[in-house]
Amino acid sequence: MKKIILVILIVSVSFLAAQPATHSALTSLRDLHALTNEEAAQGLPVAFEATVTYFRGHEHALFVQDGDTAIYVQATTELRLLPGDRVLIKGTALPSFRPFVRSSQIALLHHGALPKPLAASYNDLLKQENDCRYVRFKAVVRSADVTPGSERPSAYLRLLSDGGSLQGVLDSDDESAVQALLDAEVEITAAVSGEFDGKMERTGILVHIPSLANIKVLKRPAVSPWSTPVTSMDEVLSGYRVYEATRRLRVKGTITLYRPGSAVVLQDGGKSIWITTSTRAPLQVGDLADATGFPDLRAGYLALTGGEIRDSHVKATIAPVTKSWKELASSSNIFDLVTIEGVVETSIRTASRDEYVLSSEGRLFTALYRHPAATSLQPLPPMRQVAPGTRVRITGVCVPENSNPFDYGHSFNLLMRSYSDISVVADAPWLSVRNLSKIAIILLLMAIAAGAWGSIQSGRAQRQSAALAARNVQEAILERRRSRILEDINGSRPLTEILEQITKLVSSKLDGALSWIDSEEGERLGSAPAHPDEFRIVCMEVSRRSEPRPCVLHAALGLRTQPSAAETEALTAGTGLASLAIETRSLYRDLLHRSEYDLLTNLHNRFSLESQLDARIGGARQNASVFGLIYIDLDQFKLINDHLGHRVGDMYLCQVAERMTLQLRSVDMLARLGGDEFAALTPEVHNRADVEEIALRLERCFSEPFCVDGHTLRGTASIGIAFYPEDGTDKDELFNTADAAMYAIKHMRRQKTA
Repeated sequence: MKKIILVILIVSVSFLAAQPATHSALTSLRDLHALTNEEAAQGLPVAFEATVTYFRGHEHALFVQDGDTAIYVQATTELRLLPGDRVLIKGTALPSFRPFVRSSQIALLHHGALPKPLAASYNDLLKQENDCRYVRFKAVVRSADVTPGSERPSAYLRLLSDGGSLQGVLDSDDESAVQALLDAEVEITAAVSGEFDGKMERTGILVHIPSLANIKVLKRPAVSPWSTPVTSMDEVLSGYRVYEATRRLRVKGTITLYRPGSAVVLQDGGKSIWITTSTRAPLQVGDLADATGFPDLRAGYLALTGGEIRDSHVKATIAPVTKSWKELASSSNIFDLVTIEGVVETSIRTASRDEYVLSSEGRLFTALYRHPAATSLQPLPPMRQVAPGTRVRITGVCVPENSNPFDYGHSFNLLMRSYSDISVVADAPWLSVRNLSKIAIILLLMAIAAGAWGSIQSGRAQRQSAALAARNVQEAILERRRSRILEDINGSRPLTEILEQITKLVSSKLDGALSWIDSEEGERLGSAPAHPDEFRIVCMEVSRRSEPRPCVLHAALGLRTQPSAAETEALTAGTGLASLAIETRSLYRDLLHRSEYDLLTNLHNRFSLESQLDARIGGARQNASVFGLIYIDLDQFKLINDHLGHRVGDMYLCQVAERMTLQLRSVDMLARLGGDEFAALTPEVHNRADVEEIALRLERCFSEPFCVDGHTLRGTASIGIAFYPEDGTDKDELFNTADAAMYAIKHMRRQKTA
């Protein structure tokens, strides 16, 4: 009997051990506050009571406190919460600078008393354990500005406390009252938080002030800022005073960038820092080094100033981490040594550096190589030439232009250490728009040169030497104009401006006669006479393959003038240039359209949808909004191709695309992913039910038969949806969820018909 009981106990323990672990909800704010970021990353559920100390609904920002413990909540609620409201918050713990909560439900319990504010010094405000607490501190208001034209009242204060400066956000648009705070000594009661860079490193203090009532004026300024005496602009330094109490700090890491007399970057694992220094010692990139200096901010980034560097001459090489454009644009790799692939668009040498503009994932960034300081009269070495269109791998230190982690899509630069940081992955393709344009320009120049040579030869015997010299000067001017026009055609200047320059060129060739172009859009470009009947009007059509509508070049000549070869030559040259300009821009537009649209249905293609989906995810993360993705797969499409042929299949796909487009709103986006697969992106929805309603409309549009080339086809489609952020927080998760939902429906239908 004892053996049987022992066996039962062992089996029971084994069964319980095999069950998946479940997390019970944290019901105490103190327990939640004690979490580490690693524990919060598990997505622990929370359900706790606390008191509101600050709430800004349109930013989903909520600060709550219970006793002496406070936390930040990313709040999605329609409630209009006020400081002192007691609330029940349910949601999920997530990691950040320190753990915070993303709410799923907020309930108002009652209105009560606010917690007693912590009397805080500047050092107290900096402490991590006081983050999000309700505090009271003293400061002097250095600037006070109300946001003009905003629907939501807010003012921004720069405050000087006993240990440093900090920023304040005040929920008020009373401009006169806010301006009256300038230079006043005040006592502020507010919720405190931090300012951060993309690595969630603290870069400053930000206090959130619910109202003007939370600011108590202790002492007004003796003189109004607008009553102080006027100072001469070249003497403003006389009012400058700094009382420096910043402590010297020491850091340690590997040298990843060195600019003698300017800056050093040290990296230690995932941490990097910029150090301004005047040293010109022979430091080696890749060596382990110590640095001392004074903490500061550089364009919002943590930095050391007045740096002194000691090279240990011990190699501790940092391997660059491969990153995508999206990852580097998030500012989470500030000053890190990274590598990225891209296509060279252009390059330029300036007096101080070489710049390479590259594209990756359809977005641009810049790689910079700063010239070494000149130590002799020797010229700089030649710039590393990389042809446009070449695919390269760039290694360098990443410097985003914006350190705010809550903004998406920052511009960034890569600072290269030497030309060896550029490695060619694939040479530029020979057949490109750029090369075709060059060939067209060369052929046109040859034609223009041949025409000009023939014109000069035919009239040379009849001109005097003085007339010949004047003619040559005029030809040089016209040639320069033609060259500029050809450069503009191959550049980014608007087409309308190029056509106007062509009319001016024709006018110059015809001794100042008025010239203009009537474009295919009906727009008149150039200078046309107010009374055309007082002139002899000559015209020539601009020949184009891509535009069937007429485009005509005109010139207005004197009534008594006779037709001449010169006017024919001028109009021919002008129409040739106009034709090249229009065809070049049309070719570019066509290539751009082909890259973003499906050629059969004229819907967006997969590349275009994924680009829009990335942008929508970035905006949703910033605004805490939602959207839907609908995946559509046509049923039995292969049978149509097999039995009726691909021509009928293509016509069927076009009719399907047209019907589904009519079921969508103007803000929705329909794309053909390939074959018989489509997808629809549905922004501006409130919940999953809105997305399901749109999906149902798409499904019902197949209820009526399709009439295709004399055949009556009855089509159906299997449709699956994904809802952001419930079903995924990146495009791959959303596509996989919608695709899986679609295949589940398709499988269910097959089972029913089996």
